[in-house]
Amino acid sequence: MSEQRPTLAVIAAEAGVSQATVSKVINGRSDVAPSTRERIEELLRARNYLPPGRQGRARRSGLVDLIIGGLDSAWAVEILRGVEAECARRSVGTVVSLVPPGEAAPSGWPALPALHQSDGVILVTASVTQAQRAQVERTGAALVVIDPIDLPGGGVPSIGATNWAGGLAATEHLLELGHRRIAAIGGRKEMLCSQARVDGYRAALERAGIEVDRDLIRFGDFQHEGGFRCARELLALPEPPTAVFAGSDQQAMGVYEAARQAGLSVPRDLSVVGFDDLPMCDWLSPPLTTVRQPLEEMGRVAARTLFQLLEGQALVSPRVELSTELKVRLSTAPPRP
Repeated sequence: MSEQRPTLAVIAAEAGVSQATVSKVINGRSDVAPSTRERIEELLRARNYLPPGRQGRARRSGLVDLIIGGLDSAWAVEILRGVEAECARRSVGTVVSLVPPGEAAPSGWPALPALHQSDGVILVTASVTQAQRAQVERTGAALVVIDPIDLPGGGVPSIGATNWAGGLAATEHLLELGHRRIAAIGGRKEMLCSQARVDGYRAALERAGIEVDRDLIRFGDFQHEGGFRCARELLALPEPPTAVFAGSDQQAMGVYEAARQAGLSVPRDLSVVGFDDLPMCDWLSPPLTTVRQPLEEMGRVAARTLFQLLEGQALVSPRVELSTELKVRLSTAPPRP
């Protein structure tokens, strides 16, 4: 027999506060002392509390809202494919709301479940404030984030990849080839996945006893243009890198073009590693060495997690990271003497 979930009264008694105070915390009200809020939120997480409307409720419409960057990116298409596949398996429809690549989700997104009478929301590459989370929960909808800009609080489930390990593997591969002057181009600096990939790069250099050179680290936007701009800056240094770890495959394509315009050949003059393993990697010239993150599976797991919440199932962990894997192709080689 499954364990009964605690009521608001039980949480209030354990926290030593009134039910009204617990309700304020759940609804994102600001008029609660920080220490009290922290104590209540910890109890809510520990007891796996769900508001009454969320505890195994019946579906209202069989719809899920997916908020994602523009589908001109193969990265976004892979995520969408995974979400739609899992929803289709359960005969649930997907309402897709597009935002321009690199921009945050529209401020009014928490109102979508009420507007569409949808079961829940899957956010891609966004931040979630406490007030937004509370607004979604008041509708009885569930919420999951894929590749969040930062780790969401309040126990909001998030799905990502082992970005740090991927950055480590990419850089260690270049070190094993003999490169010592290795540059890194991250995505937006404030993004969790971008920082983790660059941190993995730093860790690999430090393990090899190589001092991290700040001049060799740049942050772009995960798009072709960002990779091109950062690579041009790096290749113009008095002592340019012999290899570049790009934080996305699209940025790696920008590095290819910067190298071409500088009269350099990949990998003879410059080795390049990307991140994502998009379908186009095999068709680049030369085919791109990259770190594979299972984008379609991330979409599937996000949808699966959403349905677990709707069915009142306890999650093993609010944070899930799927494994990355280095895919070696022809864009990396030992540096020229």
